[in-house]
Amino acid sequence: MLDRNPLQLETEIARIARVMMTRNSEIGSDIIDDLRTKLTSEELAGLLLVGIERILWFDVDAVFWTIEQMIPADLMQEIRKITNLAFYKQLINQKFIPGVDFSIDADGKLLLNHNAKAALLKSKG
Repeated sequence: MLDRNPLQLETEIARIARVMMTRNSEIGSDIIDDLRTKLTSEELAGLLLVGIERILWFDVDAVFWTIEQMIPADLMQEIRKITNLAFYKQLINQKFIPGVDFSIDADGKLLLNHNAKAALLKSKG
């Protein structure tokens, strides 16, 4: 496990972001394999999300490449769990009702009615 030292976490996030920008799947796989020995799947998914956030604003193509080529399926599932939970909390805080306005299907896909979808899109814009 990583020591959770902020500097060490920042170093790992920077490594992840750099490999996303270089689009080198071998290096990406090696870094993910190394981090799997130090972090839980949830923690690693969180680091990947932060790395994606870092490059999203200036290299959208690298984000698409990362999602399609670099992130293994099990970590994508963890990322979905993290993001779905964040969306769930946001929708509940906006007074939407789980099971009525939004839900998650058996595959982990977030299902939204029109109003819930509009609220999420509005809050991101």
